[in-house]
Amino acid sequence: MKIHILSRDDVRHALPMRQAIEAVKNAFIQLSTGQADMPLRTALRVPRHRGVVLFMPAYLAAEDQMAVKIASVFEENSAKGLPLIHSLVVVMDTSTGEPIAVMDGTYLTALRTGAASGVATDLLARKDAQTVAILGAGAQGRAQLEAVCAVRSIQKALVYDTVLDRATSFASEMSRRLSLAVEAADTPAKALHRADVISTATSSSSPIFDDADIGLGVHINAVGAFTPQMQEIPSDTVLRARVVVDHRETSLAEAGDLLIPIHQGLMSEAHIYGELGEIAAGLKPARTSPRDITLFESVGVAVQDVAVACMALEVARQQGLGTEAVL
Repeated sequence: MKIHILSRDDVRHALPMRQAIEAVKNAFIQLSTGQADMPLRTALRVPRHRGVVLFMPAYLAAEDQMAVKIASVFEENSAKGLPLIHSLVVVMDTSTGEPIAVMDGTYLTALRTGAASGVATDLLARKDAQTVAILGAGAQGRAQLEAVCAVRSIQKALVYDTVLDRATSFASEMSRRLSLAVEAADTPAKALHRADVISTATSSSSPIFDDADIGLGVHINAVGAFTPQMQEIPSDTVLRARVVVDHRETSLAEAGDLLIPIHQGLMSEAHIYGELGEIAAGLKPARTSPRDITLFESVGVAVQDVAVACMALEVARQQGLGTEAVL
């Protein structure tokens, strides 16, 4: 059995953000139009070490692509100098079920999560958006900023993190990488002031800003709350927003930003306007007014991983990236 192995750098070189955004957009369309098979992910919890391991398979029928991702999220990793998320993706031949590639999924996860927000920002944010706020200065926050800048002419970015040094390092790095004015803010309110697009990428279990800090016309990408107990977005903000999800069934099983206000009796499932794939496919309109607050609530779904992994593999083969091993 021959396995094509792609490192983090191989995936990064094979698939820039703009191409990842297109791949993820197509995957969402397939998901929302009945052209994908994607069971809910299985979560293996490791409470002793404040961790969870996720198993995420999917099949995209229109593209005839199949893969499974194994991802771990361990909250104590930051204190150990390690990434919050570790991940591995296995791509399989759809005609035989044979594994044909293994690749780093940690960078891929940040890439596809950012790409999803890129799709959402392109479809839902105001066309004249120029300022972005990033809450959470980790790898996900970096991908969020890169994705938003890929679809809007951003002139300024502000970043907030509970550890100011992380926000400062983020600002310095991303200013150089994107040739953009990026500033660290010492409070969420300062980061959100006059922001047109907001991306939250934290592991918080309680809202990370006040609803009063959110003005009309803002678009929010919320990517951090992937369990029922996690919450980044205030319930009052959710209630004011037009809520779009990556996948309705998955969101109603996992998204704390939605489940907490539902369980509190503040809203019903009907408050979810639709799936991002429905809007991308033209089945539902997006923003109807410059004053709309739009919220993309993302828990991350396996079709994103399949689309990005398979495109990365295709490009890597064309460019001679990666190595082959015989098992």
